[in-house]
Amino acid sequence: MNAFEALGLNEQLVRAVTELGFETPTSIQEKAIPVLLSGTTDFMGLAQTGTGKTAAFGLPLLQLIDPSQRHPQALIVCPTRELCLQITNDIEAFKKHSRNIYTEAVYGGASIMMQMRNLKKGVHIVVATPGRLIDLIERKAIDLQKVKYVVLDEADEMLNMGFRDDIDFVLKNTINRESIWLFSATMPPEVRAISKNYMESPKEVTVGKRNSGNVNIDHQYFVVSAQYRYEALKRLIDFNPGMYGIIFTRTKADAQEISERLAKSGYEIEALHGDLSQQQRDKVMGRFRTKNLQLLIATDVAARGIDVDGITHVINYELPDDMEVYTHRSGRTGRAGKTGVCLSICHSREIYKIRSLEKITNAKFHKLDVPSGKEVCRKQFFHFMDKLMQADLSHGDYETYLPDLIEKFETVSKEEVLQRVAALEFNHFLKYYENAEDLNRPESRDRRSTMQETGGRRDRGQFNRRDSGYTRLFINLGTKDGFYKASFLQFILDESDLKKEVLGKIDLREMNTWVEIDMDSAGRMIKSLDGKRYNNRIIRMNEADGGFKRPSDEGRPRQYGSREKRNFR
Repeated sequence: MNAFEALGLNEQLVRAVTELGFETPTSIQEKAIPVLLSGTTDFMGLAQTGTGKTAAFGLPLLQLIDPSQRHPQALIVCPTRELCLQITNDIEAFKKHSRNIYTEAVYGGASIMMQMRNLKKGVHIVVATPGRLIDLIERKAIDLQKVKYVVLDEADEMLNMGFRDDIDFVLKNTINRESIWLFSATMPPEVRAISKNYMESPKEVTVGKRNSGNVNIDHQYFVVSAQYRYEALKRLIDFNPGMYGIIFTRTKADAQEISERLAKSGYEIEALHGDLSQQQRDKVMGRFRTKNLQLLIATDVAARGIDVDGITHVINYELPDDMEVYTHRSGRTGRAGKTGVCLSICHSREIYKIRSLEKITNAKFHKLDVPSGKEVCRKQFFHFMDKLMQADLSHGDYETYLPDLIEKFETVSKEEVLQRVAALEFNHFLKYYENAEDLNRPESRDRRSTMQETGGRRDRGQFNRRDSGYTRLFINLGTKDGFYKASFLQFILDESDLKKEVLGKIDLREMNTWVEIDMDSAGRMIKSLDGKRYNNRIIRMNEADGGFKRPSDEGRPRQYGSREKRNFR
């Protein structure tokens, strides 16, 4: 007996999944399908993305649908357009041999009139994003009174995106439902509240440990100075020549800037962010899915719901502030039993985040060095040699040209031919990386070992300044000079021509300001600002005495003598 047939699926569905290449059910499919086939049990499935959740709820839905009743019987709600289309495409594939079952995807950015016409014709399964679904309900273009089954897919994502009221609205409009099936990668309190408010004694299934990461993902991190973050990114991409991946940034400005810089260097990359129109977004995703793009760079908001097979790497250009966001980012790779790699570029000051992530994901994070220039060139070279040896010679009449080639290279040794091939292919790499510097920065030492080295003294200044990689600057400008935080930040960056990535916390006060900054950039900022004039006042900027201070320590800065001030210039 087929493994899917043993779960209770009918012959048509078993034949469809077999033709799709499914041989063995995933853990979530094995545990969910027998329960959901009853149709009357509320269900909560906790599983990471890429574990086969669509088949876990899609196959039972198709078996429960009554084709003779042409009205919405099942409603699947998901956070984004991309996921909406992915689910619809999967269900279309699953119902290949199940006749007369109709589905409709409703989402923003597409013609609502066309969607309304298709709904009017009669459909059995509606896959929807919350906003467009509510729009259709308010226009009375969809009747949910006869919906029996409601599926909430990626429930935690929908709540993160602010759809709580929308979900409440939808559930209040499906009053005759027989069951709710909720799937989520994590179980925050907001998701648990939905189960308490709308579900009756739900059957809970957890695949893996709660809030744990995919065991098929290798988590790696690299510690660099903030000013070398982009160079580290470029080097990691070059060191993984077969990479097909997503790069995550915090802001759309960073996504656009990095995309443009990499594109100018010849990389196949596009940015995905909130400023793109739906048509532009679809074009970018189309190119990425067909692998005409090697890399996609996106913000967390823009990337929600992206479901693309075969992603080998996820790169965190910066670690997210919300640690649970990391599990969603990393979950884009290592899907459907395949292995994947999640690379994180971080500052030594962020090591505490790595430790927190290890606890959240129950996974070991491996600290690796950013490859040297020679290591990158060597990796690229051998990758090219492998491609050369695997070249398909079965097509094309190469033998016709072989005598001419032999004659041309008659006086050239095999070693010289190889050297010339390498020179043609790798000349730009060799030039770029011939004087490449070491980008690695030591990880923070443990506080206890630091105290032991200092004979038990806390030595706060030395620990914080040297081990965290940041120092603290004092400047005699504050709110009395008309600054607020954003304008002050812009001022010091414009004057020093530094990037905001080198800065940490800014403590803006009435008479002065304290600025945390990467140690490698501190001298440059002091040199750019100290002694300059602002509104007829001489700016004084210098390194704070003793590094970082607790709030109770903060008062007037140490007054430097002329010799000390000269040392900072």
